[in-house]
Amino acid sequence: MPSLKSLFKDTAIYGMSSIVGRFLNYLLVPIYTAKLSAESGGYGIITNVYAYTALLLVILTYGMETTFFRFANKEGEDPRRVYGTILASVACTSALFVALVLAFIGPLSGAMGYGDHPAYVWTMAVTVAIDAFQCIPFAYLRYQKKAVKFATLKLLFIVMNIALNLVFFVWLPATGGQVPDVGYAFYINMACTASVTLCFRRELTAVRWTLDRPLLRRMLRYSWPILVLGVAGILNQAADKILFPYIYPYANGHEQLGIYSASAKIAMIMAMITQAFRYAYEPFVFGKSKDGDSRDTYARAMLYFVVFTLLAFLMVMGGIGVLKYLIGRDYWSGLRVVPIVMAAEMMMGVYFNLSFWYKLTDKTIWGAWFSGIGCAVLIAANVIFVPRYGYMACAWAGVAGYGTAMALSYAVGQRRYPINYPLGTIARYALLAAALYAGICWSNGHLPLAGALALNALLVAVYAAATVRLLRHRKCKNQQKQI
Repeated sequence: MPSLKSLFKDTAIYGMSSIVGRFLNYLLVPIYTAKLSAESGGYGIITNVYAYTALLLVILTYGMETTFFRFANKEGEDPRRVYGTILASVACTSALFVALVLAFIGPLSGAMGYGDHPAYVWTMAVTVAIDAFQCIPFAYLRYQKKAVKFATLKLLFIVMNIALNLVFFVWLPATGGQVPDVGYAFYINMACTASVTLCFRRELTAVRWTLDRPLLRRMLRYSWPILVLGVAGILNQAADKILFPYIYPYANGHEQLGIYSASAKIAMIMAMITQAFRYAYEPFVFGKSKDGDSRDTYARAMLYFVVFTLLAFLMVMGGIGVLKYLIGRDYWSGLRVVPIVMAAEMMMGVYFNLSFWYKLTDKTIWGAWFSGIGCAVLIAANVIFVPRYGYMACAWAGVAGYGTAMALSYAVGQRRYPINYPLGTIARYALLAAALYAGICWSNGHLPLAGALALNALLVAVYAAATVRLLRHRKCKNQQKQI
């Protein structure tokens, strides 16, 4: 029977794999920010192009990854035929996408602001098309429970990517060569992505590629709402980075975008915690849905999520004096966005926790409404405030967007699937974290680095002690209930 103990265990397992991958991938940030000055706008270009890539990846997979799992496990369906049909479908749409981009490369690159560098655009298009295709054999590996090969290939890509970036951006310039153009980041990514595809020989030849049209139509009817949700979700993460060069009224748009994005990367720990929790929480929730105490368990899970993410927030802000050295000095002006971006990520995690009421009641249309409205708020905030406040508006727009979706999901959910969340306890821990954060801000601004780190460690320890006290209190309370 699923329990919170198993949830924490699964979260730790998924979290470790996620953290290792993200940490290795994060090593590219110090490389790029050290070798590409903020003024050059190089890191801003990388951020902008990869934001397009993230959105296009969702569109080009059009929900087929989730659809594969649904139909492969559906009674009366042949999993191999399902896999072969989806493989052929995604391969065709990905190839068509690349053909269209190459046919209209001039207007497209001009519209995106890269008229002088069309290679950035077609390289991005080829890479995201391969990525979209790879999602299906990766899903097949998960279906076959080949977790080792899945993780190995994911890490192989990251290791190859980092190694080649070190060669071209660090080793070659150190031996007398010039620092390469920012486009090399895209060429390296494309080469590594294509190389990983070669490792899928068995998965690509084990089934017959066949386009079963009646089956495909049924799968498309299932997948299109997933596509809508996916687009809304990714726009919440990438819209500011796509829009910024268009709506920022000054010529140094890519420079400012690079400063914002590099600094926001320091907030990655919150995204890692949220992602790890999401991997484990979904099967946990559906496994507990038939238990009589399930709503109480969901409420406790929400409490623990908030408490531990607040601890992560304080740890990052307490160590910001050291963490800032992960990016180049000329990007430090953007460090003020870190706490705001972390708050937005925390709200996204809370929204994910709240979202299960409509999944458990088969009312997923509510998720589309909440995500869509939150996305509209985020985009509107960017369009209205970026011209005046620059990238700070991007950070606060994330808070506004995720905060809106979170509030809507809570308000509607409490009417349709009420859960007695311990709001009083959550509020007390939020107030304690806010008070300690104020102390951290003071120490960071008034003490030398060593003194600030020492005082911040003490403040974080105060919160950690309160967390331990909460866990002990809850454990005793549960034991009393069992008696």
